[in-house]
Amino acid sequence: MIGLDTNVLVRYLTQDDAAQARLVNALMDRLVAGGERAFVGRIVLCELTWVLAGPYRFDKETIVTALERIVSTAQFELDSRDAITLALDEFRRGRADFADYLIGRVHQEAGCGLTVTFDRKLETCDAFELLGR
Repeated sequence: MIGLDTNVLVRYLTQDDAAQARLVNALMDRLVAGGERAFVGRIVLCELTWVLAGPYRFDKETIVTALERIVSTAQFELDSRDAITLALDEFRRGRADFADYLIGRVHQEAGCGLTVTFDRKLETCDAFELLGR
């Protein structure tokens, strides 16, 4: 198994640099042909959402679709798959960033009952409690 960096996933999803896209497409073809998997860490997914929303100016729906593709692709191995899936669902419906929801779910996996925050965008998420309320 190999790990993928954020910039490799960006090229794979956007195909915006022809030379780099050819390289990443060839890599993915080799992985599929060899029955291998590529590891995508949760930090990479957070970075990916920031890059797609920032410089690429993708809307939330497009970012959600990209994350869903990654989660559902058999060639991608994810750490904390359950937390990522829950966070993605909350991101789809909520107002906070994907990374915020993922923080709450990863903390729950670690045994935390709640994550305290000042971020009012997370007040409807059951993984969080607003501090000072």
